[in-house]
Amino acid sequence: MVGDTIVDWYAGAARDLPWRRPGVDAWAVLVSEVMLQQTPVARVEPVWREWMDRWPTPGHLAAVAPADVIRAWGKLGYPRRALRLRETAVAVVERHGGVVPDDVAALEALPGIGTYTARAVACFGYGQPQPVVDTNVRRVVARLVHGWAEAGNARAADLTDIGALAPTDTARATRFSVAVMELGALVCVARTPRCGACPVRDRCAWRLAGSPVHDGPAKRVQKFAGTDRQVRGRLLDVLRAAHEPVDAATLEPAWDDAIQRSRCLDSLLTDGLVEQTADGLFRLPA
Repeated sequence: MVGDTIVDWYAGAARDLPWRRPGVDAWAVLVSEVMLQQTPVARVEPVWREWMDRWPTPGHLAAVAPADVIRAWGKLGYPRRALRLRETAVAVVERHGGVVPDDVAALEALPGIGTYTARAVACFGYGQPQPVVDTNVRRVVARLVHGWAEAGNARAADLTDIGALAPTDTARATRFSVAVMELGALVCVARTPRCGACPVRDRCAWRLAGSPVHDGPAKRVQKFAGTDRQVRGRLLDVLRAAHEPVDAATLEPAWDDAIQRSRCLDSLLTDGLVEQTADGLFRLPA
């Protein structure tokens, strides 16, 4: 069966990632999943280690100020995730006695936790045989099952497709969820898939069809230089380094374009990543 073959491959090919090691609890898994959203593993791992050393439980994180988590988030990007993670910790403490729930519905009810993260925590944190679908998994299924070069937009059928490939044994089905994700991350990659190293290449519909090129619209490549994301990051860098609230003039060297700088500062205030004091100075949320 395809699922068993992928699980067997994973046994020898898996990366040694700290959040996958035995004894890692559901909170550590949840933190890793939030950090890994749109962020490479190499950037996440050192921050995750520092984070878990400082805040090993939801209760530890819930007790600190938002400014502390924004500083600790550093350069991971999309810093609203840091605030959402703290909000999640507070909710876990208030609703579940400080223990991350093992039920998918209860996990989805936490702030900032969507279907993917909820299923990942239930599966990787609690050993439940949940189908877990991320971008890598969708690409594997698109090629292996449907013969498509790319997965396209997310589909309601994605969970059914991946669930149909999973082994029937509960333990192996749980292992399959991470194994197929790893296959997409290491072998069935987007631009230059390593088909020769794929354990299921002889059963891949896309490869058997001659590896046809994608005939749909090209994916837009998101640029970073000059975007509001870059400006927001520059402004946050100044505030992370500041020990006291700063005035608007202190933020000016972060970005030359005054209009864009002002727009981005306003957006940071709206998102709760920055706050303005009564005397008009700026700081990370206290």
